[in-house]
Amino acid sequence: MTICFAAWAILRESRMSGERIKIWIAIGIASTVWGSTWIAIKLGLQTVPPLLSILARFLIASLLIGLIVRIRRLPIPWTADARKAYLSMGLLTFGIPFALVYWGQQYIPSAVGSILFAAFPFWVALFAHLMTPEKLDRFKLGGIISGFVGVVIIFQGDIALRDTRALYGMAAIAGSVIMQALSLIQVKKYGEEVSPFVLNLIGILLAILVLGALWWGLESDREVTWGNAAVFSVLYLAIIGSVVAFVTYYWLLKRIEAVYLSLTSLLNPIVAVVLGAIVLKERLTPSVFAGAALVLTGILIANWKHLYEKFRPRPA
Repeated sequence: MTICFAAWAILRESRMSGERIKIWIAIGIASTVWGSTWIAIKLGLQTVPPLLSILARFLIASLLIGLIVRIRRLPIPWTADARKAYLSMGLLTFGIPFALVYWGQQYIPSAVGSILFAAFPFWVALFAHLMTPEKLDRFKLGGIISGFVGVVIIFQGDIALRDTRALYGMAAIAGSVIMQALSLIQVKKYGEEVSPFVLNLIGILLAILVLGALWWGLESDREVTWGNAAVFSVLYLAIIGSVVAFVTYYWLLKRIEAVYLSLTSLLNPIVAVVLGAIVLKERLTPSVFAGAALVLTGILIANWKHLYEKFRPRPA
């Protein structure tokens, strides 16, 4: 019942049943894909340096998205607002944050990365409150806190840190979260006229320039082994993690509030745990179910005001 109400609240802005179904599917795709990317990143980093791994991922993704833009003949707006959205995507979504995430994942468990990224909705809500008409109320704040606690409970047995560099890795991912939250609000504000495909294409191309310069200066002399795991990691993250997930995510951003969209990031760790149980035969502990219940309850709390407005008795 909780998940049904929470999902309805996220979809409240969609009035037509056809649009509502598309948003349901898009939320499912984004949550499922990003729930698996932490493991895929960790897999690739075993034999390929972080910046080179991102570059390979983005080069493949840019070719695929560029082909789609060309076939569909999508316009590339170059207004002042569009340029702000492109710059934000290039630097604050793809460029610097991805470098921080990949670098940080070398030193911390993927579970810790998931926990740190669960703070994403809070930062989105804060920036939205400061920069847009989407205001942070006690329901949204309570829901975010409940969801974050739920994520911590899910991974409470996996957060031991054994490397002194882990603190730097955690700081890197925390910084990435803040940058991506700021970028999400800026793209929501300035990128309304731009297709999600174009947004991602220009953003990734700008990021390639930044990451290429960083790779040349920091990693060009490091040893690289392109084994099966590394190749699979790059292809999966490029095709599914970048093309499918990011285009889907920014398609959603044009249809629902940024704060509600960011709450889907709380579902990603649940998806990661479920995939681990299905694919890797990992055991589901009681803490997983308790944490998942808190996450879903948090989404419900965040949307409680709108649920009340929907279902409260009306005067005759």
